[in-house]
Amino acid sequence: MHNFGAAAVTGGAVAALWLAPRPEPERALAWLVLSGWTAQMVSGAAFGAISFYYYRQLPDLSAVALLALEIKLACAVSGFALAVFYLFHATGRTESWHRNAWLMLTILAAMALTSAAFLRWFS
Repeated sequence: MHNFGAAAVTGGAVAALWLAPRPEPERALAWLVLSGWTAQMVSGAAFGAISFYYYRQLPDLSAVALLALEIKLACAVSGFALAVFYLFHATGRTESWHRNAWLMLTILAAMALTSAAFLRWFS
């Protein structure tokens, strides 16, 4: 589920940049990106909850891994919020607004993936 989320947020945002401006596929891709961010947050929280349940503590993270986790969380919350905003407020916006929204979603996805790599390496 977590890997689906990573693929959905990255692939969906990049595909929308490539397809822009086409409202129908962009809307479907916005739903894909939103479900990807949701999958990322739910599965990440489940990992932490399972670790806490079995070991009575959260995973031991180095300072670098903790910073990477914080960045990843910020990206997930921001990406989720931007995808929701896009779905409910994109109608009637300019082409450049659409492109900037998808560019920001792409950047957030890339930052989350990069943070995930640091989190895995340094934890």
